[in-house]
Amino acid sequence: MTIKRLILSLLTLVVVALVGSSLITSLGQPQITNRLELYQTNLVLLATETSPQTETTETTASADPMDTARSQLQQAVLGDNPLKMALENYQSVRDDAQETLTNFEIRMAESNSAQFSTLVQQQEALLWQLDLRIGLLQAVQGNIDTAQSTWDALLNQLERRTAGRAIAETTTVLQNLWNDPPTVSDNAEATEATVRENLEGWFQSEALTQLYTVAENSTALTALQTQRMAIARSTLFKLAVVGILPTIAAIAGIGLVIFLLVQRFTQGKEALLAVGGQAWETPWEAEIIWQVLIVGFFLIGQVVLPLLLSFLPISLADSTSRVRAFYTLGYYVTMATAGLFILFLSVSSYRPLPKDWFRFQLSGRGLLWGVGGYLAALPLMLGVSIVNQQIWQGQGGSNPLLQIVLEENDPVALGIFLFTAAVAAPVFEELLFRGFLLPSLTRYVPVWGAIVLSGLVFAIAHLSLSEVIPLALLGSVLGIVYVRSRNLLAPMLLHSLWNSITMIGLFILGSGN
Repeated sequence: MTIKRLILSLLTLVVVALVGSSLITSLGQPQITNRLELYQTNLVLLATETSPQTETTETTASADPMDTARSQLQQAVLGDNPLKMALENYQSVRDDAQETLTNFEIRMAESNSAQFSTLVQQQEALLWQLDLRIGLLQAVQGNIDTAQSTWDALLNQLERRTAGRAIAETTTVLQNLWNDPPTVSDNAEATEATVRENLEGWFQSEALTQLYTVAENSTALTALQTQRMAIARSTLFKLAVVGILPTIAAIAGIGLVIFLLVQRFTQGKEALLAVGGQAWETPWEAEIIWQVLIVGFFLIGQVVLPLLLSFLPISLADSTSRVRAFYTLGYYVTMATAGLFILFLSVSSYRPLPKDWFRFQLSGRGLLWGVGGYLAALPLMLGVSIVNQQIWQGQGGSNPLLQIVLEENDPVALGIFLFTAAVAAPVFEELLFRGFLLPSLTRYVPVWGAIVLSGLVFAIAHLSLSEVIPLALLGSVLGIVYVRSRNLLAPMLLHSLWNSITMIGLFILGSGN
């Protein structure tokens, strides 16, 4: 064995240990799926202010066409009983959170790990927030006794818990507001401040409405109702964007997938999905593939850069959102630059490269493959995500950037995160995984095998167990698009569309919370 191979072997052991550790750690991390469901539920609640009311036949007949259209949109988006649906969603998420907490407590007892102790505390805080809001949903629907019982149980849990003091104060405020008769403390301004500080969106508006009603503050109540109506109209549009438009795209994608499958069976090797016999002429051996992946991607991204950045005098936990956004972009651009430099050095001795290597052309065919690939991937990813959720039951981790974006309100920071996800990531990852890895693998395995293997490595590189299956599928779709188009523009566009539309959806969902 040469010195180079020995060094690569040792580095591989280090990388495998680190990647394996990250994947195992992600097993104890919650997914973002439940949080996304709650954010969408919160948007639905904000839009209920304009939910259609029962009207007489005469009123309906004389209604303005715009009002009729809006009512139909509300019915389609909000359903018949949005408050009941919201309560069911919150209780479902609470059940999952309670099960997760139980699992964390068991693992903490078995391992005595500080990591699980932190996870237990985070999960407890989530349950407190859920119970506070579940009680409010129950109270608004007229189930006052049930709401008071929910809040009583929450206060019993928070007794002598310093970390939950703010939740306890807010719970007490809500109990007083929905007492029979309702009461407000002598300092109404302090009560309002507590509500505004610890509740958001619809929950804050409902608590303030009850507060102003009990305090007989008609001026504040009228202003709040006007504000809620305006927010409800804009929220209805947001819900249409995050709900109806993806549904239309998914239906189009289903039709496209059916067409492609039928064509594959009827036209055989002439079909658009036929990928056999299209291998690249690969001049380098497996050692170059090994070197680029281990040194150019995993070692730099997982070892070298984190070590170097640890010496920077920056505490991300205490930094502003813009600093975190620039840090994320800088980290990714640095990793991409270093990785592509290693790739260039590794293949430079084989130049000029054979035909179709790293081919990028601005062409209509490339655009069609990119957009068509996105539409086809959408229903496939939705179906796999449903199965994947059943497998992992809310665990297995998620990309941390998703949670950051979901909770971000600074438009500059959001723009930087969007650029990172929609431009920097697709360019680098498609150059590496589709431009280099997939064609290189065709020297050793059939093209379909190279598509699957490169997709699997692409999925593992994201370091979240729960994302391996859906990302492997997405990576395979990206591979098929590249193999058939022979143009890196196509998978880059597909990748960019997927990331940017996901990010925009998160921006919209987060705006209502």
